[in-house]
Amino acid sequence: MGILRDAKLGLKVGVDLLKSRRTRGQLAQKLSHRRPFAPGTFEIGVYFADGDVNLYQLRQWYEPLVELSKTWPVVILSRSPSAMSALLDESPLPVAYVRKVVDLEQLIDEQPLKIVFYVNQNTRNFQMMRYGRRWHVFINHGESDKMYMTTNQFKAYDYSLVAGEAAVARLNRVLWDYDFEKRAIRIGRPQADHYSGPVPYTPDDRRVVLYAPTWEGDRPSAAYGSIVTHGVGLVTQLLATGTHRVIYRPHPRSGVVDSSYAAANQQIIKLIAQANAADPRAQHIYDDGPQLGWQLAAADIAIVDISAMVYDRLASGKPLFVTRPVNALAEIDSSGYLFEAEWLDADEAADIVSRIDALEHDPEAEARLAYWVERYFGDTTRGTTTRRFHEAIEGLMDEWQRNAALHADDGPVDEHEPVVEESN
Repeated sequence: MGILRDAKLGLKVGVDLLKSRRTRGQLAQKLSHRRPFAPGTFEIGVYFADGDVNLYQLRQWYEPLVELSKTWPVVILSRSPSAMSALLDESPLPVAYVRKVVDLEQLIDEQPLKIVFYVNQNTRNFQMMRYGRRWHVFINHGESDKMYMTTNQFKAYDYSLVAGEAAVARLNRVLWDYDFEKRAIRIGRPQADHYSGPVPYTPDDRRVVLYAPTWEGDRPSAAYGSIVTHGVGLVTQLLATGTHRVIYRPHPRSGVVDSSYAAANQQIIKLIAQANAADPRAQHIYDDGPQLGWQLAAADIAIVDISAMVYDRLASGKPLFVTRPVNALAEIDSSGYLFEAEWLDADEAADIVSRIDALEHDPEAEARLAYWVERYFGDTTRGTTTRRFHEAIEGLMDEWQRNAALHADDGPVDEHEPVVEESN
């Protein structure tokens, strides 16, 4: 068994190496046709050290950042060949390839970055955060009540942009001696102003149901995924009614740890294809596209797991179910929205049609939803959260100017210290 395991590991390493070399070769070709950025072009950087598998964390910020760049030019800083290659194909914002620290230092020398955004807690963030005289701002990749949202790593940043009062209350329970009034800036959910776009089907009188499960997680405390426990059953029921349209949007990492999740995911995709073949007018959707927005706006009902998708949907102000994890060790923070969420247990998945009908005719559920929308995001009137986002950045820019004036006589600082590079 040991020999077989080693052989499989060796094969995987070899395949990964060949893939990495191919990616770097393709990236070199793309970069050979690019002109360097003119010095002094950008004031805001978005630092992204992850590979392409986690680009979903960055994609949700594309539209808000494009809008922001009309006032303050924005550049994405990519450290990974696979992410950089994908970003060159899809990003609506300029992207700089800074794989090595020396590349990063050259960009910092040439571009007057006053603010650097971070969408995750990658350990390589600290290779950027070592540079002072600029604000390092954590903007995260979603709002949720998962344990990830209360990490003490928040303290590493100069500021954090958070959704609203619920986020501050959540952090205040865990982070001691932290100046939330100054460091945690409430902006709502700017992405919600961009929940729009053409739908890939012809709208009709079918009720549209978005099922957007998360992946299975890499440990019991984060075992929130529902594809195996809920997904196959509820999708089967909805496909059979003839009055519903299913949008199935699984997490891109579904099945990477547990083969049963991968199999269930493929089963749902197959069921959707079969339903469409039987009735082309149904136009059920398997959605694995990079853009998230139209799905949240189009769906009459959403079914989501404990993940940022709960709060992406909540920001739309439209009804949703949250699947209850079967694993008893899965951690659930019931002090916030999840305390009064519309829960869907695994044994209720087969009865999803009647559950949907009951929810859509429940005025008390509607009132609860309105309360939590305001608690998490404040005023969600279209355009309001974008204005708050821009006001927050304007405030940080003013604060930067104030500090720059205070330290105008400090002289230059050599920040180019040796840094041990990580393999990539």
